[in-house]
Amino acid sequence: MEASSSGITNGKTKVFHPVAKDVNILFDELEAVSSPCKDDDSLLHPGNLTSTSDDASRLEAGGETVPERNKSNGLYFRDGKCRIDYILVYRKSSPQTEKREVFERNIRAEGLQMEKESSLINSDIIFVKLHAPWEVLGRYAEQMNVRMPFRRKIYYLPRRYKFMSRIDKQISRFRRWLPKKPMRLDKETLPDLEENDCYTAPFSQQRIHHFIIHNKETFFNNATRSRIVHHILQRIKYEEGKNKIGLNRLLTNGSYEAAFPLHEGSYRSKNSIRTHGAENHRHLLYECWASWGVWYKYQPLDLVSKEVCQATDIIMCPVCDKYCPFMRLSDSCVYAKVTHLFDNGATVFFAVFMAVWATVFLEFWKRRRAVIAYDWDLIDWEEEEEEIRPQFEAKYSKKERMNPISGKPEPYQAFTDKCSRLIVSASGIFFMICVVIAAVFGIVIYRVVTVSTFAAFKWALIRNNSQVATTGTAVCINFCIIMLLNVLYEKVALLLTNLEQPRTESEWENSFTLKMFLFQFVNLNSSTFYIAFFLGRFTGHPGAYLRLINRWRLEECHPSGCLIDLCMQMGIIMVLKQTWNNFMELGYPLIQNWWTRRKVRQEHGPERKISFPQWEKDYNLQPMNAYGLFDEYLEMILQFGFTTIFVAAFPLAPLLALLNNIIEIRLDAYKFVTQWRRPLASRAKDIGIWYGILEGIGILSVITNAFVIAITSDFIPRLVYAYKYGPCAGQGEAGQKCMVGYVNASLSVFRISDFENRSEPESDGSEFSGTPLKYCRYRDYRDPPHSLVPYGYTLQFWHVLAARLAFIIVFEHLVFCIKHLISYLIPDLPKDLRDRMRREKYLIQEMMYEAELERLQKERKERKKNGKAHHNEWP
Repeated sequence: MEASSSGITNGKTKVFHPVAKDVNILFDELEAVSSPCKDDDSLLHPGNLTSTSDDASRLEAGGETVPERNKSNGLYFRDGKCRIDYILVYRKSSPQTEKREVFERNIRAEGLQMEKESSLINSDIIFVKLHAPWEVLGRYAEQMNVRMPFRRKIYYLPRRYKFMSRIDKQISRFRRWLPKKPMRLDKETLPDLEENDCYTAPFSQQRIHHFIIHNKETFFNNATRSRIVHHILQRIKYEEGKNKIGLNRLLTNGSYEAAFPLHEGSYRSKNSIRTHGAENHRHLLYECWASWGVWYKYQPLDLVSKEVCQATDIIMCPVCDKYCPFMRLSDSCVYAKVTHLFDNGATVFFAVFMAVWATVFLEFWKRRRAVIAYDWDLIDWEEEEEEIRPQFEAKYSKKERMNPISGKPEPYQAFTDKCSRLIVSASGIFFMICVVIAAVFGIVIYRVVTVSTFAAFKWALIRNNSQVATTGTAVCINFCIIMLLNVLYEKVALLLTNLEQPRTESEWENSFTLKMFLFQFVNLNSSTFYIAFFLGRFTGHPGAYLRLINRWRLEECHPSGCLIDLCMQMGIIMVLKQTWNNFMELGYPLIQNWWTRRKVRQEHGPERKISFPQWEKDYNLQPMNAYGLFDEYLEMILQFGFTTIFVAAFPLAPLLALLNNIIEIRLDAYKFVTQWRRPLASRAKDIGIWYGILEGIGILSVITNAFVIAITSDFIPRLVYAYKYGPCAGQGEAGQKCMVGYVNASLSVFRISDFENRSEPESDGSEFSGTPLKYCRYRDYRDPPHSLVPYGYTLQFWHVLAARLAFIIVFEHLVFCIKHLISYLIPDLPKDLRDRMRREKYLIQEMMYEAELERLQKERKERKKNGKAHHNEWP
């Protein structure tokens, strides 16, 4: 969103002055509006913007009025005429003086105008203000295919719109009890906002008479101006005779400390926005986006337990060697009740619902994306319009070939060079994934070692809950490892992506995004996959336990099942990560900015009030992430995975995600508007590779939830017992009475004298009945010790295994069929939008033809008029 002296825009191209009757303004008339800016690089003022410079005095003496506000708000040069499009910051003490001088000299050679100011806080800091005049903007806008308005849109209202408007009026009568205009932007707070949409087309200087240009200084909005200047700065050399170009490298080597476009003034105002309107776009965003008072509006842009609790006579075998005691099954009553909340018949339907919801969400997002792309004039923007990355151009400038689309020569990367770089990059990705697996292996070792340690603890609370304590501490340690590895992953992903040398910015972003997502996803979910599908599955049985490195006995599930461990893993990781992300996104910038303001007050004294210019205020804010909105996208994608992949094990994940998003929308708004420097505007047709990742997560969620229900939960064993082995077996009935005896049927018997020496517990179990125990129970389907094949698998085990495999196949095919059906039934483009686009294409062709015909008629009339005048002058 951008602000100008004439009004405020809101995402789309807006026109604030009355539209001229003749929109085809001639080029010679436009050239008459000359820029008053002067290139003043030699004058270095101390930053006092309240005084009028000599340039401004000369302008005022020449009859041109300089708005006093422009001289004092820090958004213009000292003459009050040239708007600041970009700010560079450096220190005079920096040793990179030569590179900076060459860079600034080339900046002026490109036509950009420059002015310098020293900081009011630190005289060593110099602000370089850059302004792009009309000639530069026009030249580069044409190169960058910047779309600009050339004719007002003509809307037609379909009949269904009229019908729906009548329905909306009837519905609105029943909404009086709701907040005013729920989930809508309250435009009554914006009395100065007039919305006039325009058709747009790539800017061309040869056809400049087709575009609506009321004022050359405001024709390109602020976002476009800063984007063009940034584009220029990324392609300027800073060493003569070498292919060393770009502002990013100068920021890396310390030649410049910062580079950013300016915010449009203060985000606060003494006057109410309802009565006086918004002071600027920043003020508008603060009131209508970052305010908690608008949280409800859109952004200016979703029996078994009973048996366990009563089983006081069932004694369970120890869950670890020596130190773990025998325990009654009824001691796990609380965990069984908690598990039953998630592990019941409704879990299957909830998993199916979430899988279908993920598909519906993505399909409607595609429709919403199409509407947004249309509103923001990006529907016809293609990747072919992108410029080649300066780094790619500098690397392969000696090798060129013809572009098959544009027919122009461009730098070319050989196939063998590209393949070799991709192989090295893939090897780096594989190595980092191995690092994650090694970290998970370390967590597994920690779990199997500490469960015995907690079982021998002095505190009864921890000793009696050794497994829960092991799981809780392991999750916390896992979270710390995740956060540490994330720092390493970002550096490795950046290194590998730059090694690949992508051709365009979108290719670079897609490659970097894919690597970071793979790293983060594996890092965040590897332990979860271990708990869901491997914990307690390969432990063996009492008397024949499988061991790690022939020493440590593998960890078993809790007597109430493995689902409680998975639920704890999901809940702790999700809550801790969301809390940490919110703190780093808002709390950290708040602390940093508070510390900066505190140092300023200490240096200048609290009694002295200084009015700082806008560039000084923005410099003291926190810089935006170097990768733009990447962290925001990544956080949402990982959250989407939490709410879909293991939702059958942790149904609270969607609720936590909803609460987090309601809070984070306002936190992000507050951060962008008040705590961060203004981000650089960029164009994108959609969310890029992120959408493919979302679809992949949706497919993976169906598979994982099928396995969680079939393998991790007790849904299938209970179903098999009810229809095959329970009191209602063969009757086709199901219910609470059919589950009587299930717990006892799911436990096997072990003879204590068959324990290995290193597994034999220190206690003999006499505390339960007064005499040493002879038998204990464990979770499995195995024959008793006095059978023909002691501890062999029972027939019930194979029935449960077959039912689990059958359920996975049926569940996956059913859900995938539903997903494909929904994808087919919901079109990617709304029908009314498709009709409007077709209508507009037709109107654009007509208008282009009429405009060209009108121009030819004017030229013919002028030639006739000139011919008659010449004839009359002939003697």
